[in-house]
Amino acid sequence: MSPAERGQQVTLEERQPFIEIKNVTKKFGDFVAVDDLSLDIYQSELFCLLGGSGSGKSTLLRMLAGFENPTHGQIVIDGVDMTDIPPWKRSINMMFQSYALFPHLTVESNIAFGLKREGVAAREIKARVQDMIDLVQLNKFAKRKPAQLSGGQRQRVALARALIKRPKVLLLDEPLGALDKKLREETQFELINIQESLGVTFVVVTHDQEEAMTLASRMAVMHEGEIQQLGLPHEVYEFPTNRFVAEFIGSVNMFEGHVVEDEPDYVMIASKEAGSHLYVSHGISCSPNQNVSVAIRPEKILMSHNKPEHDYNCCPGVVEDIAYMGNMSVFKIRLDSGKTVRITRFNRERSEDEYFTWHDKVFLTWGPTSCVVLTS
Repeated sequence: MSPAERGQQVTLEERQPFIEIKNVTKKFGDFVAVDDLSLDIYQSELFCLLGGSGSGKSTLLRMLAGFENPTHGQIVIDGVDMTDIPPWKRSINMMFQSYALFPHLTVESNIAFGLKREGVAAREIKARVQDMIDLVQLNKFAKRKPAQLSGGQRQRVALARALIKRPKVLLLDEPLGALDKKLREETQFELINIQESLGVTFVVVTHDQEEAMTLASRMAVMHEGEIQQLGLPHEVYEFPTNRFVAEFIGSVNMFEGHVVEDEPDYVMIASKEAGSHLYVSHGISCSPNQNVSVAIRPEKILMSHNKPEHDYNCCPGVVEDIAYMGNMSVFKIRLDSGKTVRITRFNRERSEDEYFTWHDKVFLTWGPTSCVVLTS
């Protein structure tokens, strides 16, 4: 099941939010880390808070955990107001980026640590530890200590230790940040499978856009303590609501211009940067002649040596730089206006019918549904 399908299924099935963040503000002196933020998270979601440093995402996570108290506002989890409930009494666990494993304990003992402190019977501890070891596929490593494990294996031990107490909510702070790229990509799918098999509500904080897009059933993009956009991953990527989201998520080209025609079913924008009129097959809410930005993703732009028949959405330019990346090639095109545009072409065949090299004169085109008009 895709993240989008998981997100749609959760929001349709659940009538009441499981986590309610109501007008929460957090100040540190005069600095506002989280600014009057409201957010509902549903049971069994894998929800991602995505943002750069200082966006407020980790502060929000710490307030959910009870490590910080809101300056104003209210947090409700499973119908219970968390205001006066300390961290150790919340049915929440947190997995830190550093994993914080005990170096002198084995995998089994690390996972069992929380249950032993609570005085759970030895027989039950043994059974639950084994269940967790089976879940994270660490049977061969149960007697090893953290120093004898790979980064991915240590990550799974930390996850098992966090889940063994059967929390209602698991908070994950940059859970894959310490892993290399290939292992991070593999572990993302393991994390999704574990979350789906247990049905625990996961709230993940990350600065990595690809990680959020892969993991999330829904996601919130944060900036300066506020949510800039909330939605399914493909909605956030394909239909950003403002310039910040468009530029923060993935790579994007921006053309500045002003509206010259605004009809219910299309809008035409004059752009000196593009060197052409930009045609978008839907109307927008704006004033006559309003200045706007037109965002288009690099993979949605087509490149050709031949000039198309239509004059709109057509930018002449010259190939300035090429980067071969195996599965795709990235081209930087300098337009006649002087603006540089980035496009990507997937290398589906070993040899292309149309070959492009440095200094080639080219024409860039795209369809009327491929771009988004931004008024903020």
